[in-house]
Amino acid sequence: MFESIAWALGAQPQGGQPGGAQGLFMSFLPLIIIFAIFYFLLIRPQQKRAKEHRQMIESLKKGDKVITTGGIYGVVDSVGEKTVTLKIAENVKIKLGKAYIAALRSSAEED
Repeated sequence: MFESIAWALGAQPQGGQPGGAQGLFMSFLPLIIIFAIFYFLLIRPQQKRAKEHRQMIESLKKGDKVITTGGIYGVVDSVGEKTVTLKIAENVKIKLGKAYIAALRSSAEED
């Protein structure tokens, strides 16, 4: 009875499985491929969009037409270090964080 258990726990015969580092690499190869796919399809494009958004926020100036993340259309009245004051109607101004500016509008778009 114990002989069959000991035989089952014994060393693998040579030539059965790839051994050593090659076998370890081959077992991790699918994970490496999946990570590469996620990097090029998800992570890298997100980093690119974040960089473009950061550059857009840094280049804001008075008179730019913008859209906020909440969907408010306005014109930049003043730009602070961390805040932006938008004019959204006659005699109506709001102050919000720079991160909440979603996009610049082209001057050809209607209000």
